[in-house]
Amino acid sequence: MANYKKISERIEELKIDNPRTAPTLRWVNIMSAGKAEIDYLRQNFKFDLAHLKMAAASTSFQRPMIFRGQDYIYLILHFPAFRDGRIIASEVDFFIGHGYLVTVNNNNLKALSDFFRLGKKSPDSLLAYEIESSAILLYEILEHLMDSCYKLLDENSLSINETENLIFSGQQKKAVRRILNLRHNIVNIRKIMQNHKNILQKLMEMPSSLVDKTAIKKYYNDLVDHSKRLWEMLDNQKEMVEVLNHTNSAILDGQMTDIMKTLTIFSVIIFPLTLLAAIFGMKTADTPLVNLPNGFWLVIGLMVLCSLGMILFFKRKKWL
Repeated sequence: MANYKKISERIEELKIDNPRTAPTLRWVNIMSAGKAEIDYLRQNFKFDLAHLKMAAASTSFQRPMIFRGQDYIYLILHFPAFRDGRIIASEVDFFIGHGYLVTVNNNNLKALSDFFRLGKKSPDSLLAYEIESSAILLYEILEHLMDSCYKLLDENSLSINETENLIFSGQQKKAVRRILNLRHNIVNIRKIMQNHKNILQKLMEMPSSLVDKTAIKKYYNDLVDHSKRLWEMLDNQKEMVEVLNHTNSAILDGQMTDIMKTLTIFSVIIFPLTLLAAIFGMKTADTPLVNLPNGFWLVIGLMVLCSLGMILFFKRKKWL
């Protein structure tokens, strides 16, 4: 059974109560914490003021962190979110104590909101319903948030395939923008996820009665494995994008080389014609061919012969 309560516009509470077990687990979810939300936490929980200020900070922290407070653990983690065609870091703050979990979702991370709605609608589907442990609930939330990362990586994979098709269908200029966007997204996801494994391992090693090292270790080891798999997929995607970038650059360089070759040949063919035109245009008394009855056409014929001679020379050298 789950008891849902909307405390305010930004605060929701879910009580997960399994009749077969004695304790009741509370999950308080806060969206975009402000002064009123921090006052609520100060009145209902014994959190350090410094941690509350960090949870309500308007600017996100650049790296994940873990702190041990009095009778609780405070976690700051980041997860990738897709906004306006770009990957950004969404910060989620966790306060984990005996019988409760507080999540502060300042960036309105959709995956977290979806999981809260799942717990509200079908609490008996949660592992935390069976065990009623805040550490287990934290594990389930983190697992759901990491699963949402796979969807972003799947979108990257589709974009990589589309970019490859663009490259080999002769649309190199379109592919350049796609490649830059992919590189930006992959680098951002790597920056966001790079320290998750270390934070999870610290959480398991931290001396606390909240984390039962025998019962919960296997669950958090699964999260560490998730983090490793995500990192391996990101490495593979990074290598694939680099290969596509090199391939696209090579094709563009080849096209530019062909253009420069054509222009060079054209300029070399034009040069002797320009020289002949300048010589016969001097109109001196002893200029050959000019004073003959068909002098103009003779000069034109000479120019044409020079051009044909240059073209035949380039063909013999296999430059054309």
